[in-house]
Amino acid sequence: MKCTERNYISRLKKQKEDALEYIMEHYGGLVHGISYHILGHVSHQAVDECVNDTFLLIWQRAHQFDGDAIAFKKWVGMITKYKAIDYYRALEKQKTREQTDEQVLLEQSTPDMQRTYIQKEQRDELLAAISRLPEIDRDIFIMKYFLNLPSSEIAKTLHLSVTAIDNRLSRGRKKLAQKIKLKEQFI
Repeated sequence: MKCTERNYISRLKKQKEDALEYIMEHYGGLVHGISYHILGHVSHQAVDECVNDTFLLIWQRAHQFDGDAIAFKKWVGMITKYKAIDYYRALEKQKTREQTDEQVLLEQSTPDMQRTYIQKEQRDELLAAISRLPEIDRDIFIMKYFLNLPSSEIAKTLHLSVTAIDNRLSRGRKKLAQKIKLKEQFI
């Protein structure tokens, strides 16, 4: 038996696929129009999803409908309207959640990320300046400021006096400060 204007409601209740095709063909414009009216300014994808979900819901709830073709059209319109409103609410909630998440991430991570980046840049700049020092001074700086060794241990390792280590550190810091200051003047 073929689905017609007279039997599509009863065939839909019996879960006949030709009845679903019939209502999609005859009520598709109505469902799309209502969905577009509510969701069109939000997203065309949301409209398409709403249309698909509406027809699925009509298919699943067909057994609940009791009435004629005029009542069926109103029923389809009502299901579409509420489904589109549900989609709208869900999309707004998701948008608000994403904005809140994004704002929290920006508030929390941006200063830390910037600070980490600046520290890395400064460290790289300092290492470049240290690498241009004479070898003995370079070794002293690395041992003191990167390996955190005390001056006495550095003196023992390099066979120098503690005073010589401290003097070289003092002169080296001045040289580095001057090199970095000169670089900043040209930037």
